[in-house]
Amino acid sequence: MTFPARVHIQEVVTRDGLQIEPRFLPTADKIALIDALSQTGVSKIEVTSFVSPKAVPNLADAREVALGIARRPGVTYVALVPNLRGAEAALAAHMDELNLVLSVSETHNLANMRMTPEQSLEGFRAIVAAASGTPARLNGSLATAFGCPFEGVQAQDRVLALAERYLELGLHSVTLADTTGMANPRQVAGLVAAFRARFGEVPLTLHFHNTRGMGLANVLAALEEGADRFDASLGGLGGCPFAPGATGNISTEDLVHMLDEMGVPTGVDLARLIELARGLPALLGHDIPGQVAKAGRSGDLHPLPASLRRAAG
Repeated sequence: MTFPARVHIQEVVTRDGLQIEPRFLPTADKIALIDALSQTGVSKIEVTSFVSPKAVPNLADAREVALGIARRPGVTYVALVPNLRGAEAALAAHMDELNLVLSVSETHNLANMRMTPEQSLEGFRAIVAAASGTPARLNGSLATAFGCPFEGVQAQDRVLALAERYLELGLHSVTLADTTGMANPRQVAGLVAAFRARFGEVPLTLHFHNTRGMGLANVLAALEEGADRFDASLGGLGGCPFAPGATGNISTEDLVHMLDEMGVPTGVDLARLIELARGLPALLGHDIPGQVAKAGRSGDLHPLPASLRRAAG
């Protein structure tokens, strides 16, 4: 079994992770968290989303956060943008990459964006034009690529056709997102293999949720097909506010721990990630789904039980 020489970890906690939190995390705390994550070795950080504060109140401070962070060389800072207005704000805030999103499912796109996928694509033309001539790169995310809670499984041909539309518009990379945690490993392997066969070396990110406990299994299936870029959220936070039952993303520290144990390089400081994850409950006021922050690494050994120590003595 051959895995990529290096896997790129892309952190989404301050966007996807915070968007459905029950309380607003102060701007200074967001900036401090992003600055700390910048020191861990992750390849990208999705900083925020330039979306209407009425739609996502927790990200109402997008501009302040984007302008307040300390940029670290080698880290790509990303903003999700829903429309031209959001894209212009993200470009003004000097984001390295804009993440455009539409849903493969028409029903989910209507619920999320209030337009059809085709209408979303047409709207993205203006964003491509606005970004032309700037250093910013453009990524196209396909939400519900593995299934929709309203329509069920989405046809592979439709997913690939929408990916092709993104590339025809001039986008540089694609993300396949399991927005509602419906993917299974066999399905993931098939779609990643089909994407690679059709689009060659176009940069591909996989975005998995652990809604039904298959998140890391899906990562393994994607790895076996050559995928080397994965979104993850510190502590396993997050979920889509427009998808019933869509709980958190795969946990960044759980993902890096698995890859470390398998001997797959990520360049990420796992000890520092765990430290940051263990600080989240104090910031947010509740427990986190991630497991490694609670259990520790597999190699963390413990003292002998007192009864055995007495017997040995």
